[in-house]
Amino acid sequence: MLERVTCSSFRSAVLPKSPADNVISLYREHAAAFEKNRNHEFIERTWLNRFLDLLPGSQPDVLDIGCGSGAPMARYLIQNGCRVTGVDTSLPLLARARESFLEQRWVAADMRQMPVTGSFHGLLAWHSFFHLSPEDQRPMFATFRRLAAPGAVLMFTSGTRLCGAIGQFEGKPLYHGSLDTSEYRELLCANGFAVVRHVDDDATCGGATVWLAKWGGGGARSDI
Repeated sequence: MLERVTCSSFRSAVLPKSPADNVISLYREHAAAFEKNRNHEFIERTWLNRFLDLLPGSQPDVLDIGCGSGAPMARYLIQNGCRVTGVDTSLPLLARARESFLEQRWVAADMRQMPVTGSFHGLLAWHSFFHLSPEDQRPMFATFRRLAAPGAVLMFTSGTRLCGAIGQFEGKPLYHGSLDTSEYRELLCANGFAVVRHVDDDATCGGATVWLAKWGGGGARSDI
């Protein structure tokens, strides 16, 4: 079973030298367990609808970063007219995505060395970006900016304070990392994203901390 951990509630612990390095192997080794657990419920619908409402056009291009098997997130986007490019490091999960959604594009890659080029109307990093260490999260905002089409929408989940946290996945330690809320706002603003909506520990979405932002080019002012 996958246990989600938020930094806002995590107690201090002595972490391994590179705990984030184990995330990729865990999702490869336990892909079937993850897929079974992930498909159990779909509590993200409200946030995905907010994301969809901001996307331009009738067939927006969306980059799903950490797409897994494509269910349920990419599946819902596809059902609502999006053309999806999914990126993940778990080859078994990507194989399921390719089987299920033949007309979409699925790329085996580490988001930290994003090979995808072009621009996208939507960028989604749901429960994936927060597996990076704080040091690896910071440069991702420049990647978001590089891949953003004019007016692009970005949605991701995070913790609420600077920390590293260890949860459990199939009885093994699973790393989560976070920056402070203020630093997320600064990085979004510095890369041209204005915050549209931000909720800490959303009780209607399994306690997720969610950011929804829109790119306006250059620098942008974030709201509260």
